[in-house]
Amino acid sequence: MTSLKNNGTPGDSLEDLGIPGQAFLSDALTSCNDPLKAIEEFQLENGILLPSLRPMLPLLDLHGVQRLDFHASVLEELREKLVKRINEIGAERGEKGSHVGADKRLKELLSKSFPAVRVAALRPVVMCILRNTPVIEDKYLKVLVREKELYNDADTEVKRQIWKDNQSLFGDEVSPLFSKYIIEKEQVLFDHLNLNSPFFMPSPKVRRQGEVVQKLAHMIGHSVKLYDMVLQFLRTLFLRTKNVHYCTLRAELLMAFHDLEVQDIISVDPCHKFTWCLDACIREKNVDIKRSRELQGFLDSIKRGQEQVLGDLSMTLCDPYAVNFLASSVMKIALHLINGELLPRENAVLVLLLRMLALGLSAWQMIDSQDFKEPKLDSQVVTKFLPALMSLMVDDQIRQLNCRLPPDERESAIAIIEHSGPPPDACQAYAQLSGVAAVLSMYYALHVGGIGAGATCTAGQGKSRGDARGLVRVLATLPNCQGQRAYEDPFLHTLVLLLVLNMSDEFTNESFCTVIFDEFFLAGTSKDSVTRHLLKLLWWVHPKLPIARLHTLVKSLEPTSQHNEAVHSLYQALRDKIGNRTSDDPAAQVDVMMEGSSSPMPNSSILGATSL
Repeated sequence: MTSLKNNGTPGDSLEDLGIPGQAFLSDALTSCNDPLKAIEEFQLENGILLPSLRPMLPLLDLHGVQRLDFHASVLEELREKLVKRINEIGAERGEKGSHVGADKRLKELLSKSFPAVRVAALRPVVMCILRNTPVIEDKYLKVLVREKELYNDADTEVKRQIWKDNQSLFGDEVSPLFSKYIIEKEQVLFDHLNLNSPFFMPSPKVRRQGEVVQKLAHMIGHSVKLYDMVLQFLRTLFLRTKNVHYCTLRAELLMAFHDLEVQDIISVDPCHKFTWCLDACIREKNVDIKRSRELQGFLDSIKRGQEQVLGDLSMTLCDPYAVNFLASSVMKIALHLINGELLPRENAVLVLLLRMLALGLSAWQMIDSQDFKEPKLDSQVVTKFLPALMSLMVDDQIRQLNCRLPPDERESAIAIIEHSGPPPDACQAYAQLSGVAAVLSMYYALHVGGIGAGATCTAGQGKSRGDARGLVRVLATLPNCQGQRAYEDPFLHTLVLLLVLNMSDEFTNESFCTVIFDEFFLAGTSKDSVTRHLLKLLWWVHPKLPIARLHTLVKSLEPTSQHNEAVHSLYQALRDKIGNRTSDDPAAQVDVMMEGSSSPMPNSSILGATSL
């Protein structure tokens, strides 16, 4: 036992156990006539009391083995055996009819051993007892909370019992995880060096295997109270910041518990079946008739007095991955309707998807107002806006078909003129008034940009190409769409990837640059995030740009003190990459996409597999 004192551990805990400790030894040495004899007596009385072992101690002395090392090794061996036995007692709790006896033994062990919790060498034993104790008395928990070192050494199973009645402490624990989760999402969205990791590429199963989601699930365990706390934190953070990634975390956390089959939690979360069904649709990239009926049945089954469930449902549907799936699915169905010469209002699945999209886009307003009513879908979005949008799709198909016909300059010119005019007034009008129409307009832009079925393949290049005419026609209408939704990060991230992968050659065309830069991106650069996406676009396409256009853009994007550090860093990196390109430099016109790049150009098929 003297070895414990040499570790600088306070002696009070040993005295509490009835074992002479630091205070006793100090008194003995200061009050004795022979200190060496006092030490020898202390060693005899407090050493390992095994008669068969005594003759071995002088032999160890002869071999230069210090008593401290010997006692420490014995202590470690005994501690491991004791911890193993305590875990066995804890495992007995799971056996039928054995938990009462196991609980009693654990309670007795805890009562006898807890005074030793401040002794570092014995603390693992105490913590093991605490970990296996299903309900820890408050008197022990208060000591752990009061002393930070003990709290930090406690296992998560023990901390859960502390967190249940200490929301602020639990908030301090999970807050860094929330921040880390948001940072990880933003790193993907704003990564200007890597085009091989589109935001929407990972499957739901892969995403919820992430470190933050799994750690949160472990911290919550089977505790419904802690789960409810986390959901409340996420609602509050979403309300304060309007950051939709908190909605993603809410859905991923629920599905993580689904994977773990934690019935205590998934059985009480009213959103579980709906989220599970939606997750399966996102994973399979399809909504069949059976699943659409399940989703609609759940929405229709919400009764009076249960309207608050809509708040959590709207968060689930506000998740960018859910919005991406719903809007992309509408584009698929619209193409199907065009091919079948059918009207949007005749398709029940389409109407359900629009209804879900409207609910997701109203999440923040619903939680903020606490008015839990499903927003009514504007019927004119179905009867007027969608037909107008489908007319643009027909124009795209006619132009593509015309390109495949034998050359005839007159007929080609007529086809291009007739099917390349400005969008119908209904498209822009409804996009300004309706969030659903705005999101569908945005996804139509991605569709013609190369994600959707309208993409063609350039002979000899093996590379997907977007429809530049179709893109500039719709992109010019997006800056004024409802809620400035076209400047949200997931959309801009995907749009930039499409422009780089599918339309890089178009940036030699000044009229194309006018729409992309002047009419769209520069109209939104009051937001730092939009500036970052535009700088990322320039990072990849600047070798294609005319020198005058490039210089104008670089000058207009120069950050001020009002911009954040990320904008300043990326702008400077872009300046360094561009180098000394001038109008007098003949090398400036070299068509090299990978000039100075630190990562390889990805295959555009990576992006094409993400959404539609």
